Parts: sequence; structure tokens; C-alpha cells
Amino acid sequence: MSGFRKKEIAVRPAVVLLLNPFALTVSVAAQAETVHHADNALEQVIVTATREAKARSELAESVGVISEKELAHIAPAHPADALNRVAGVHVNNLGGEGHMTSIRQPISTAGVYLFLEDGIPTRPTGFFNHNGLYEINVPQSAQLEVTKGPASALYGSDAIGGVINAVTRAAPESAEVSLNGEVGADGWQRALISGGNRIGSDSALRVDINSTTSEGFREASEYTRTSVSGRLDSNLAEGLQSKTVLSYSTIDQSGVSGLEEEDYRNNVEKNQFHGDIGFREVEALRLSSELAYTPSDRSLITATPFVRHNSMVMMPSWMVTYDPNIRDTEFSSYGLLLKYRRDYDRGEVIVGVDADYTPSEYAEERITVSQQGDIYTDYQRTGVLTYRFDSEQTSVSPYIHGELEVGDAWRLSAGLRYDLFKVDYEDRLDTPNTDASHYRPESQSRDYDNLSPKLGAVYQIAVNHQLYLSYRHAFRAPTVGTLFRPGSTQDTTELDPVTSVSQEIGLRGLLAERVNYELAVYDMTTENDIVSYIAPIEEGSDRKTTNAGETSHKGVELSLQAPIGEEWQLGLSWAAMRQQYRDFSYVFSRFDRSCRCMVSENLNFAGNDISGAPETLGNVTLAYTPVWLAGLRMELEWSHMGSYFTDETNSQQYDGHELVNLRATHEFSDDVSVYARLSNVTDERYSTYTSNQVGDEDLSYRPGLPRSLFAGVRYRF
Repeated sequence: MSGFRKKEIAVRPAVVLLLNPFALTVSVAAQAETVHHADNALEQVIVTATREAKARSELAESVGVISEKELAHIAPAHPADALNRVAGVHVNNLGGEGHMTSIRQPISTAGVYLFLEDGIPTRPTGFFNHNGLYEINVPQSAQLEVTKGPASALYGSDAIGGVINAVTRAAPESAEVSLNGEVGADGWQRALISGGNRIGSDSALRVDINSTTSEGFREASEYTRTSVSGRLDSNLAEGLQSKTVLSYSTIDQSGVSGLEEEDYRNNVEKNQFHGDIGFREVEALRLSSELAYTPSDRSLITATPFVRHNSMVMMPSWMVTYDPNIRDTEFSSYGLLLKYRRDYDRGEVIVGVDADYTPSEYAEERITVSQQGDIYTDYQRTGVLTYRFDSEQTSVSPYIHGELEVGDAWRLSAGLRYDLFKVDYEDRLDTPNTDASHYRPESQSRDYDNLSPKLGAVYQIAVNHQLYLSYRHAFRAPTVGTLFRPGSTQDTTELDPVTSVSQEIGLRGLLAERVNYELAVYDMTTENDIVSYIAPIEEGSDRKTTNAGETSHKGVELSLQAPIGEEWQLGLSWAAMRQQYRDFSYVFSRFDRSCRCMVSENLNFAGNDISGAPETLGNVTLAYTPVWLAGLRMELEWSHMGSYFTDETNSQQYDGHELVNLRATHEFSDDVSVYARLSNVTDERYSTYTSNQVGDEDLSYRPGLPRSLFAGVRYRF
């Protein structure tokens, strides 16, 4: 019998547990306990890789996991607090729960990541939001899974850098209520409330509530969020189960400005945006119902209809100084995920199709802003719309995934997905289209398609040691905003999808039956990236865009989890990366003293490092759980951000930073616990994101949280 078959015996019950909501509560809790004590991580159950529960040992890719128990210890105030423990993952904090992400890609707002809740994208293709994790109730999740690298062969567009999947908690087997109150620096207050119970003999319900407010450590940087989620798990009949999930969040966030060098060094609390300058108001609703039918012990059929509704009114903070506006975006989605799995003696085949229909509306109004010195204090509406359009996007995406055991040591996998998009766009303004800074494309329809293959192999080197290899394609379709809100750029409606190809090799296993390790090496190339350029004089010297960019992303990622004696636990993650432009042109504007005017020219940054791409990322945790005081856990965390260039010219650089955090939890009983965390123990002055306009000598810093204390109480009954 092969090593893989032995693993499968342990994993297939996990599939049953996933479908049986009453057993899943026990399964997830047991899994979290396993991870915490550094047992064999090869047997850890992961859902994202195939949309079904699988052991890590069956996956030909690198996946990082933050369990429910780890989330409870971390008590994340921001998604970064948890996700930055995963090797090669960096999520920064832009204020409130705003963020940018870096997973095998530079820190940026680019739509190269996919955010999921129970395997369903939280937003449709074409509506990526780099702050998208604030639409997910992260601290009350059962598990966070991070698939690193391309995943378009299963999930479609945007899954280039990686996929972050938040798994919801199953409904409890019996009556359960938990209350978690937390207070902290700068007016931080958070209440996490969770409860549930059986409904009759065949159903159970869980409801989670997250209410958070903060004044922010910088001036006029208030933030509030309210999230309510419910999950209904039911056994409808023999072999037929359902899981219905409702998620609703509202976010009200004040704008936060970057700071120039002088203020960053000497007046870090300063914020140039007061009043409602740079505000955003978000409302996100999602509803899905997964029906799972097992006609036999070798087959599974699932159907998951879902709906989304999302609205956001915002004043783009990055445009306040040169094109102030308020934009209103609203979309609704109606979709269906169909899947059939068939098991064989030495493998399995999964076939499915995803369908999504998303109508949307967009309106943008020009405003004027008021200033007192360098502080923006207020704004006035003008009633002048620069954009108003509707779009309807339809996508149909069939896919197939297969796995086969070859001999006793090999497990091969392959997948293929075909994505077909159609976007119908209608310009709703009847005013003349003469504003050169706000081009409006004519009403039209666009079609896109893409074929995304993947190949993988896992080789059992020895008991508890594996080698895995993968070859994966990914793509990113142009967003609705990129296509139809071009600003001063022309030809945006001619853009095609960005594509990416990745090769990866990794080692993972368990050393001395105590130390979990994983080492991954990857090489990714992205082509058809969107670049801007100035057309020749004979073509009008207009600013245009095209798919001509090419970038290279190479790196090494290492993770270790090791118990030290009976009382200490060490966790380590480290990543070293080199990300470069291979071919990347850019419109560069500069002040010409001879004519005392701004002039533009085309530059190509081939050979330069990509801006915002850190050279190294690291995280080390040392936890202490003394045997002499049951229920106490203390943890010291060191977080490292390496240096990176701040623009495409590589003329300036952010040197990186080191942060130290301290956490402690004391469980007085199974029902009562207290905890505290001290963030940035050394009160390090650091920037969560540093940048500058291309070629500009002045850097803009986003200062990070100073030393801050938070404390909370949890009570269950």
C-alpha cells in the first residue's frame, strides 16, 4: 500500500466531516490543536486547493494555514496580524483595516490576488479591491488558508500572486454563546459575539457579530465596522447536506494621508485629510447555499448558488491633490458553482463549471476641496459628473481537475480551466466628450477568454518527507474601472488579460517527529502587463496603454514549527525574493527648467527591480506555556520587512524595519480567559508603505502603529 493511500484513509473522513456540519465543529478544533503542538503538518486538512478537504500531503503547491486556535491567540486587530506569519506573505496596514498585499508580487494595489469566503470569491472578476479583506470577518473565522502562486486553473481571474480563503465556523452541536470584549490604545473598542444551537434534530445555526471602532493613532483617522454573519448547517436527507452562509459588513473609514520626510520624522500623528476628505463607506452583502449530495461512497455532487451586493461611496485619497472627486460604485452578482467528483482506486476526477452575472453602476462627481495650509479640511460638490456608466458582465468557466497515484511514491495532478467573459458597457452621460483628462469610451461590448492549465507532482521521499513540483498558469482580466474609467489615457478598451506562468519545487515534512518544515523555490514570469506610453508625434502624442510589460518574480520561502522541550514553541517563516522588470515602459513627467513647463517622455525600466518589492520578509515567534501555571501562554514575536525600491527608477529606497510584539493569554477555565497584546514593543518608527512619483526626490511615508496596548476578556456559556 502506498504512502499516499495511508494518508487518504485519514483524509477521506475529513471530507465527510466537511459535509456533516455537526461533526465539523469537532474536526476544526482538533485540527487547530494539532497545528499548535507541531504534530505532522502533512496531515493538516486544507480546503482551498481543490475546493474540498484534503491533506497537505496530497497538494503540489505551498499553502499556509492560520488555524482557529492561532487566531484566538493572535486576536488580530487587522488581517496583517495573522497573515504576516505565513512565509512569503506581507499585508500592510493603511489605517483601519485598509491594506495592500504582497504574495510573490510587490506591495501594490494591483488585482493579482483572490479573496474567498468558503471558496467563493467575495467580489466578481473586474471589481478587485486591494482592501478586500476588510469585507471578511477575519477574527471570527475558523481558518485562514493562503495558497501561494497561481490558482487560475481552479479559481479563474486574479489568482496570480495567491489566494486567501477565510473558512467560516460551523454551527455548534449544542447551545453555545461566547462574548469577547476588547479595549486598547487610541479609542480601540471591539466586541465579538458568537452563538448558536441546534434547530431540531437535523439543523444547526451559528451567528457571529463583530463591532469595532477606533479613533486611530493619527489625527482624524476614525474607523468603524460592523459585521454580522450566519451559518445554517442541515442534514436534509440521507446523503444530502446543505450549508448556507450569510455575511454582511459595513465599513466607515476616514481618509489617511501619506507624510513627507519632515513630518514622518517629527510629527507622525499628522494627517493632511480632515473632515470627510478621503473617506470611504462600504456595504457588502453575500449569501450562498451549498447543496452536497453523495449518491455513493465514491462520488459527490455539489451545487452552490450565491448572490452578492456591494456598494461603496468614496473620495479617492490619492486623487485629492490633482483630480478630487467622489465616486459611487454599486454591483450585484448572481452566480452558481457546480461540481462533480468521482473517486477511483488510485485517484479522482473533479469537473465543474462556475457562472457569474454582475450588473453594475458607476458615477463620478467632480468636487472642490478646501485647505488650511497643507491640511485639507472640507469639500464642496459641484454637481458635475465626469463619468456615469452601467456595465453588465457575464462569465462562464468550465474546469477539470484530476489526480492519480503512480506506484507507491508518486501522486500526479493536472487541471484545466477555460474562462469566457463578456462585458456590456453603456455610457450614461449625454454631455460632449471633450475633457482630455476624463476620456469616456463609447458604449460597447468586450469579450475575453483565457485557458489556464496546471500540472503537479508529489513524491514521497521517505516517511514524513515529500518533494513536490508544480507548473501553473494564471491571468488577470482588465477591471471595469481600467477599461471604462481611463482618465487621460486612451485605448484602454483594447486591453487584454495579463498572463503569468510559474514553476515551483518544494520540500516539506516532519524532522525527528517534532519539527515541521517546508522549503519552496519558485520562478514566475508575468507577461502582457499593462504599461502606459506616449504615442509618436505623427500619432498625436497622446498618452496610451497597451499590454507590453513583462516582469520576473523569483524567490525562496522557508517555514518551521518546532516544540522546544515541554514548555516552548518556536515558529519561523522567512522569504527572500528578487523581482525585476524585464520590459516595462512608463510615461515619465518632469519639470523642464528651460521651458519652465512639465514635459513627458517614455522610459523603459528593463533590468530594474520592481518598486515596492521587498527583498526579504521574516517572522519569528517564541511561545511559552509553563507547566507550573495551567492556562497561561505568552508569546514574543519578531517581524521583519526587508528593503525595497520606492519607484521604477530605483533611485530611492526604503530600508525596511523590524518590529517586536508581545502577547499573553490566561485561561482561567474553559469558559473564562483574559488576554493582552503589546504591539511595537520598542516603539519603532516605521512606514507601512513608502513610495514616490517616478523620479521624484520626495518620498511619501505611511507611518505604522506606535507602541500600543490592547486587552480583552472572553467568556463562554
